[in-house]
Amino acid sequence: MVTALPAPKAGNSQVKTAIAENLLSPRFYITDFDKAATMDLSLEAEGLQAMLNEMRADYNRHHFSRDDSFKQGWDHIQGEERQAFIDYLERSCVSEFSGFLLFKELSRRIKDRSPVLAEIFSLMARDEARHAGFLNKCMQDFHISLDLAKLTKNRTYTFFPVEWIVYAVYLSEKIGYWRYILIYRHLEQHPEHCFYPLFNYFESWCQDENRHGDIFKVLVRSQPDLWQTWQGRLWSRFFLLSVFATHSLTVHERAKFYTMLGLDATQFDTEVVRKTNDTAARAFPVSLNVDHPDFFPRLERAADRNLKIKQLMASSAPGWVKQLRKIPLVLGIAGDLLRLYLIKPLDAEALRGTVR
Repeated sequence: MVTALPAPKAGNSQVKTAIAENLLSPRFYITDFDKAATMDLSLEAEGLQAMLNEMRADYNRHHFSRDDSFKQGWDHIQGEERQAFIDYLERSCVSEFSGFLLFKELSRRIKDRSPVLAEIFSLMARDEARHAGFLNKCMQDFHISLDLAKLTKNRTYTFFPVEWIVYAVYLSEKIGYWRYILIYRHLEQHPEHCFYPLFNYFESWCQDENRHGDIFKVLVRSQPDLWQTWQGRLWSRFFLLSVFATHSLTVHERAKFYTMLGLDATQFDTEVVRKTNDTAARAFPVSLNVDHPDFFPRLERAADRNLKIKQLMASSAPGWVKQLRKIPLVLGIAGDLLRLYLIKPLDAEALRGTVR
């Protein structure tokens, strides 16, 4: 049984009960629980049972235990670098906790009507709780932590239809997998950039993300309307672009963090998007044409405009001036994303046999 995470002890840490919300902040979601409970899963019943068995095995049950490498002080990480890493930990923790809340509530609300799916969601909530708790413990090494119980009450919840949840969670889990594994592989080759032991946990950690994504892949394929219809093709295309755009803007906001790891933010973003797009072709009816000459330049331009908005809003200019100057930047981002959406996608059904 999954329970809520305990509030951290204050000690010498600043305990936060709320975080600033903006367009790129992790969201807390609710959905149509009745519709989730009555989904016809018969087309993928065997696949769901296989994933349930995978989740019951709990391969990472002993993974999230801090070893002796954490037993040192971290006050040598200071200034802009310290803040960049704390921001990364905070947003990652909130994102994992958001998944915990959604999966926990789904499990609770559908357990009497869809027991297999309810158990899967319960086990996914277990994993997300471990991730959030581990990240919160890491934050305490830097004298800050999140009171996740109070954060639950202070956040605004966003309603997503079940279909949107399936698309969005599938992509968020798969893009999370590629983020973790690419950082891990990079640090294997360049251990001098491994400035904190959290990254040593990413290889096994990312397998949780991969399994969760595989569960939602089964859910996508269990619902023909999500991939066999023209609406499914348009929604797949929309969520691919939305997730990739959010990733690009966020990575470029965190450029200092990636520099600390010895990574170029733009190159890292490009590789993650490419890998995730290839992976999504196994589940979705379309994939994006990331080789189109406009694709990555427009994503990068949108990210640059987003950084200009951040700089503008942090300036000492009067509020009305900020809002006025913000308009062309927002319109520019919207225009770039619209042009990207209109790039003809690739037929993933035709490509599926070549995807590895």
